[in-house]
Amino acid sequence: MKHQKEGSLLLGLIALLTVVVIVAVVGVLALRPEKTLIQGEAEAAEYRVSGKVPGRIEMYLYEEGEQVKKGDTLVVIYSPEVEAKKAQALAAREMAEAVNQKAKNGAQREQIQGAYELYQKAKAGEEIYRKSYERVQRLYDKGVVSAQKRDEVEAQYKAAVATVKAARSQYEMALSGAREEDKAAAAAQVARVDGILQEVAAAEAEKYLLSPCDGEVSELFPKVGELVGQGSPVMAIVDLSDVWFTFSVREDMLYHFPVGSVIEVTIPALGNGVRYPLTVTHVKAMGTYATWRSTKQNGGYDVRTFDVKCRPTSDIPNLRPGMTALVIEN
Repeated sequence: MKHQKEGSLLLGLIALLTVVVIVAVVGVLALRPEKTLIQGEAEAAEYRVSGKVPGRIEMYLYEEGEQVKKGDTLVVIYSPEVEAKKAQALAAREMAEAVNQKAKNGAQREQIQGAYELYQKAKAGEEIYRKSYERVQRLYDKGVVSAQKRDEVEAQYKAAVATVKAARSQYEMALSGAREEDKAAAAAQVARVDGILQEVAAAEAEKYLLSPCDGEVSELFPKVGELVGQGSPVMAIVDLSDVWFTFSVREDMLYHFPVGSVIEVTIPALGNGVRYPLTVTHVKAMGTYATWRSTKQNGGYDVRTFDVKCRPTSDIPNLRPGMTALVIEN
């Protein structure tokens, strides 16, 4: 009987110790801090394609999801303003060239002959008025005509002399052609119009928007036929060869992410629980809006949030911008 009591007491003691051990293990497991989950997102370089001239979308040559190469024509814009300016510039070019050619060639033979005949006509008129003036002057000296009559004839004679000088100047100008200043002005006018034509050609080239990089069309903004202004984005191209991850990390955990260190992440969208290595390339404090405010109890302090940028150490197949990446603290 005594042995039975001792055995029962021993079993009870063992059971009690077992319960204590189980409770202790459960307590340790329960009190052990959970691993902190840090979540980030994949991002990629994105380019906004826009034009320098306003107009309407005439045609998209690529749709969303299609691959493009640098220099490919993506969009055609119809701009009636550019067409009108081109027509005006071409007309101005023809006019300026005609003026320039005239200045180079000088007066035509018919113009020279006409100027000579006018000069001869003026000389003949001068001769007639000179004789009339001399005759009236003699009569005036004899007291036959009045002073008023003599003054009228004298004025006519002086006018005839001035007409001869003017006709002679026109004749000599026709012989010598345009002055050097006129030729230079005509040439400058041609050069100015050529500059306008170059400007129009540059604007015309801007009707065809080209891809700035190899990549994928991620978004089309206006529809075909819609009006777009100068500099308005028309299409977005994402460069999938330039991908990185960004994580928002509290200041008290930042020591896990020194620049140059390598971390491992899982990407749920790619499945299989594979861990991918990333290199920390940049750390930057975020704005005050991302600060964790302390209640100031037990010596607490405000904890800022930092933006941590990481790049894959090697290519990650099927990675897309927007995919979530998870870092679990060891």
